[in-house]
Amino acid sequence: MHQNLHLTFTAFLTFSSLSLSAFQDECLALKPESMVMNSTLKSATDLTFPEQDASCNRASQVVRTNLCRVMMNLTTSERSQVATEVWLPEKWNGRIVTVGGGGIDGCVHTEDLAYATAHGFAAVGTNNGHAGTIGVQFLNNEDVVTDFSWRALHAGVVAGKQLLQPLYKRRATGSYFLGCSLGGRQGIQAAEMFPQDFDGIIAGAPAVDFNNLYSHRASYFSITGAVDSKDFIAPTVWKSLIHNEVMKQCDKIDGVEDGIIEDPTLCEFDPVPLLCRDSTTNDKTKCLTSAQVGIVKQIYGPTYYANGSLFWLGMNPGSEVKAADGLYSGKPFAYSQNWFRYAVYSDPEWNSANYALHRDGVYAEQLNPGNIRTFPYELSAFKNRGGKLLMYHGQQDHQITSFQTPRFYERLAQGMGLDYEMMDQFVRLFRISGMSHCASGPGAWILGQGGAAAGVADSLPFDRTHNVLAAIVDWVEVGVAPESITGTKFINDTVKSGVDFKRQHCKYPLRSKYRGNGLDPKDINSWNCSCGQLCKRWVNDFVFYQDM
Repeated sequence: MHQNLHLTFTAFLTFSSLSLSAFQDECLALKPESMVMNSTLKSATDLTFPEQDASCNRASQVVRTNLCRVMMNLTTSERSQVATEVWLPEKWNGRIVTVGGGGIDGCVHTEDLAYATAHGFAAVGTNNGHAGTIGVQFLNNEDVVTDFSWRALHAGVVAGKQLLQPLYKRRATGSYFLGCSLGGRQGIQAAEMFPQDFDGIIAGAPAVDFNNLYSHRASYFSITGAVDSKDFIAPTVWKSLIHNEVMKQCDKIDGVEDGIIEDPTLCEFDPVPLLCRDSTTNDKTKCLTSAQVGIVKQIYGPTYYANGSLFWLGMNPGSEVKAADGLYSGKPFAYSQNWFRYAVYSDPEWNSANYALHRDGVYAEQLNPGNIRTFPYELSAFKNRGGKLLMYHGQQDHQITSFQTPRFYERLAQGMGLDYEMMDQFVRLFRISGMSHCASGPGAWILGQGGAAAGVADSLPFDRTHNVLAAIVDWVEVGVAPESITGTKFINDTVKSGVDFKRQHCKYPLRSKYRGNGLDPKDINSWNCSCGQLCKRWVNDFVFYQDM
């Protein structure tokens, strides 16, 4: 799908304390028809962002290399504009990276700009067309919703590329995208709508099938009930009683008891053993009522439309520790509630407590605000021009079920009529055991993905083995596709404490399998990529086993 985009630029200028140099002169001489602000910055400068909404929680960012910073306001319609940052390193590697957002936020992810420029990439980030994390600007303004959906990202990369020739006297040799969650969705939608924008896309935990994702997350409040409701399950119960039972049933499936469920698709969790056997039991921390068992089953099970077709997959076992304070907290999930209030219904009083799938879920999907759905059956134009898509998803994701991305992968394979070998030519998926939503968790979750990993990535080799950004570059430019990604876990997630262990995360549909025989499970060589006799595969929303 091709979209015409007309941009109007405005500009303003600031200066840093960097002494005059040829690079500074070139930076300050940048004058496209639109510049907003440009300045040169020394490495280690602690840059502040008074223009960022406080809810973005990005008041400052340490710059990690000498660079030219350009700020732009890109006018996308009479009632919408996109705040854009372009960071241009003095020592440029010839490539450009555009970074995505998260949630429904209007925040420039400056930590990712700093990360990319530290490795020599020119970097672009936008505020997705609005300010802050609430999305109130969506209210009665379809143009702002459209910016959030796809137009802001496209506008940013177009504008960013326009600055390369004037400053560096050459074009980029490669254009890349880096994002997770909303950012993952943005990358996939770009591959569908603007296949020429990026040569390589890294899409972590992609929020594809966006309307149904946000509908399903809105439904949790009605499933769990409010905190003071009769059958509400307290977060402490999720984190202890239920999580312990999940681990009891599923942790050893991979052959190692380490607090990590290597492949949650093999875990068929049954909460019935937690049922209170004595109706007089008063200690709600030691067992569950029959109604609470039903709630747990509903959360871990799929949801269907009235006609029997799949609406959404259940949550992945192992994610409950973090989900307890979010989706299962007995409060409306803020992102979903605000999305429905301001983008779907244009009603600031809408409440998740009244959510009903047959009404709200169906309506949101039919409305598809800003064409945000992002659930393509095929990406032929992106594939045919040589584009590469690297997806990853944490297997303890507590916000987007880890089962969704394999489902999307298989949807693409089926829609394009491709087997695994043919899919491997342009898309690869890595399931990251023990990773929560985009970052953190008990597993080896650091793999150069930016975000929370951006600040520690320099402590690891920047190569295709350890780093997804390096991996996508080598895949695009050298033709070496990643067979696995090595994740790293630091002791207490602290670099100074040293590496706890590394784990090889395998290309889907393979999984990392413990070799056994008393081998040290923290030794990366104690695992290999296989499925034993069988691999699980998603087809037409059902799971079946296929010989490998």
